[in-house]
Amino acid sequence: MDDISRIRNLSIIAHIDAGKTSCTEGLLFYSGLSHRYGKIDEGTSTMDFLPDERARGITIAAAAASIPWKNHEFHLIDTPGHIDFTAEVERSLRAIEGAIVIFSAVEGVEAQSEKVWRQADKYQVAKIAFVNKMDRIGACFEDTLAQIDAKFNDCALPLQLPLGQESEFHAIIDVLSAEQLNFSGEHKEKVLRQPLSPEQAERRQEAYEKVLEKVGNFSEEIALHYLEGKKPEPELLKREIRRLCIERKLVPVFLGSAKGNLGIQPLADAAIDYLPSPLDTPPYKAFLAHNGEETEIEPDPEAPLAGFIFKINASSNADLFFMRIYAGSIKPNMQLVNARTKQKLRSRQIYKIYAKNTEQIQSAGPGDIVGLTGLKDCGIGDSLCEPKRVLYFEKISFPEPVISMVVEPRFSKDKDKLDEALNLICREDQTLKRSIAEHTGQRLVSGMGELHLEVSLKRLQDDFNVDVRLGEPRVAYRETLAAATQSKVLFDKTLGDTDLYAEVDIKFSTLPHKGEPFIIKNSCRDRQIPKAFVAAAEQALYDGLRTGGLKGYPMIYVGAEILELKYSQETTTPGAVAAAVLEAIEQTLKKAGTILLEPLMNLEILCPEETVGEISSYLQPRRAIIRDIEHQGSLRKILCDVPLAEMFGFGKALPKLSGGRASFSLEPSGYQEISENLERKGY
Repeated sequence: MDDISRIRNLSIIAHIDAGKTSCTEGLLFYSGLSHRYGKIDEGTSTMDFLPDERARGITIAAAAASIPWKNHEFHLIDTPGHIDFTAEVERSLRAIEGAIVIFSAVEGVEAQSEKVWRQADKYQVAKIAFVNKMDRIGACFEDTLAQIDAKFNDCALPLQLPLGQESEFHAIIDVLSAEQLNFSGEHKEKVLRQPLSPEQAERRQEAYEKVLEKVGNFSEEIALHYLEGKKPEPELLKREIRRLCIERKLVPVFLGSAKGNLGIQPLADAAIDYLPSPLDTPPYKAFLAHNGEETEIEPDPEAPLAGFIFKINASSNADLFFMRIYAGSIKPNMQLVNARTKQKLRSRQIYKIYAKNTEQIQSAGPGDIVGLTGLKDCGIGDSLCEPKRVLYFEKISFPEPVISMVVEPRFSKDKDKLDEALNLICREDQTLKRSIAEHTGQRLVSGMGELHLEVSLKRLQDDFNVDVRLGEPRVAYRETLAAATQSKVLFDKTLGDTDLYAEVDIKFSTLPHKGEPFIIKNSCRDRQIPKAFVAAAEQALYDGLRTGGLKGYPMIYVGAEILELKYSQETTTPGAVAAAVLEAIEQTLKKAGTILLEPLMNLEILCPEETVGEISSYLQPRRAIIRDIEHQGSLRKILCDVPLAEMFGFGKALPKLSGGRASFSLEPSGYQEISENLERKGY
C-alpha cells in the first residue's frame, strides 16, 4: 500500500480456545476476502488450513493474511494459543506494531493470556482487547475487566458495554458515541446504530465518566475538561485514547461473540482507530553489519531495503519466506544481501499472503508483510538488505526444548528421506532440535511438549510420506556447573607442516536456573585482537557448552567470561582459538563437576471447587508444590510448580479426577536440581 499510515500490522493473540481464529474468520468474511464464515468445529476455517489444525480444532502454526478494511490494509497474523507453540507467537510479535488480545468472558484472564501479554510488552506492541463469548453461560464482562486490571496494572479502558447477559446478549452500547449497535442480516453483516433508551443512556453515561477519569490520569487536556465539568470534543478524546494506546498506557476493551457474529466489525474499526501504523512507532533499531554500530531505521520507501524474515514454510520444492519490510522497497529478482552470511542472493517472486493462498505482486514497501521464494541459505531471524547498506536486526531468542523422542525410519531405505524431512521441519520451527543419542546412535527430536512433538512428527508421514517408529516421550534433562572456576589453556601444536598457537584464560560461573541459558562475555584488555578470533572463541564457548556435560546432557545456565586471549600473527587461526576454548571447557567440567537439572513446569488448573481436594491429592506425591488456590467466579484455579517428569499422562488423568470439568495449562518455568536419590532411581 502506498500510504503507510493506512497499514496496520496486527497479531491476534490469546489463551487456547479463547476464540482467536473465530475472530479472524469474521474479519476475513466481513472484509469480502472469504465468501463463507469459516467454523473451527466444522473444519472449515480459512486460517487453520493444516489438516492437524482442522482435526484438533486448534491453531498450530501462525497464519498470515492481508485484509482490506475501509481503505486500510491489515497484515493480520493469527497465532497459536497452546503453550507448546509459543515460539510461533514470539516470532510473529517481531513483525507487528499492534495486537488484538482475545479473552473469553467465561474463563477470563488465563495462563497463556498472561504469557502472550508479557510477550507483546517485550516487543513494545500496542494492544486492544476483545472480550469474546459474551453469549456463553457464565460469561461476565465486568469480571473479565477486573481481572485485566488486576493482572496488567489497571490498564483496561472499556469503550463498549453489553446489552443482555449470556444467551440474552444481543447488542452493544458504544460508550463514546452513545449509540446502540445492532447486527442484522443472515450473517449479522449489517451494523445498525440506534439511539439509547433512557436506562441505557444512564449506564452509558456512568461508563463514559469512568473513561474520562481514566484517560485524564494520563492526559492534561482531558483532565482539564473533566475537572471543569466540560465534555471534550469526540475527536480530541479519540485522539488521546489512540495516543495512550500506542504508548501502551491504556488498552481499549471491546466485546462480542465471534461465533455468534456479533461485534467483529466494530473491532476491526477499532484496530484502525487506536492501533499504530508503521509511522506511529519509534524508529526501529538495527546494527550495521560491518562494525556492529547501532542505527535507526525509518519506514522510508526511498531508503535502501531492510527486511526481517520471521517465519518459513519449509518445503522440499521451494521454501516460502515471510518477511516484514521495515524500510525501502522490494521487487522480483532484486539483488539482496543476507546480513548473517554476507551472501548475495535474489528473490525470484514476491507474494501477498492469504493463509494458504498467495497472490504474486510486483513490489512491496515499508510496513508490508510479504512472502518470498528463491532464497538460498536463509533462516528465521535473518535480515535481508540491499548491498549499499547491510544491517541486521536483533535475533529472536527461543526457549530450550524440554522433552525428547526417539525417531527412526520403519524401513532402512528411508534413512536419507527421514533426515531430509527432519532438517526441513527443524528449519521451519526453531524450538525443534534434532540430535543423535550418545550411547545408542538413535535420532532424537526435542521440543516444547508432548503435543508439539506429536504434531511436528506426524508431518513426517503426512507431508513427507516417511513411515517412522517413535519412542516414548522423555524429559530433556540438562547439566550445569557445580561451582565457579577458571581455566587457562595453552594450545600449541603442529599439524602436518602447520604450527598452531592460541592461549585463553576463561572464567566460568553458575547462573540462576531461570532466564538466560548462557551469558558469554569478552573482557580482554587487548582491543587489538582480530574480530575473527574473538568471534571464534565466543562461538566455540556456545557450541562446546551445548554439546554436553559429564553426564552426556547439554549444559545450561553457565556464564563464561574471556579474560585473556593471546595470539600470534603467524600461527594463530580461528580453529586454534576454538580448540583452546574447547580444551578450557573440558578442564572446567573435570575441575568443577556438574549437577543434573530437570525442567520445572508452571501448572495452572481451572476446576470446580468440589474437585480441588482430589486433584491436590493426585499432585502431592508427584513432587508438585501448590503455590496458591485462587477464586475465579464459581471455579477455582490451582497454581503450582511441578517437574515435567511427573506430568506424563496428566492430560488423561485430569478428566477422570474432575468429571471432565477441569482444564489445565503447562508452561516451562526453568530448571531445578535433581537430588542424588532421584538420580539413582533413573530420573
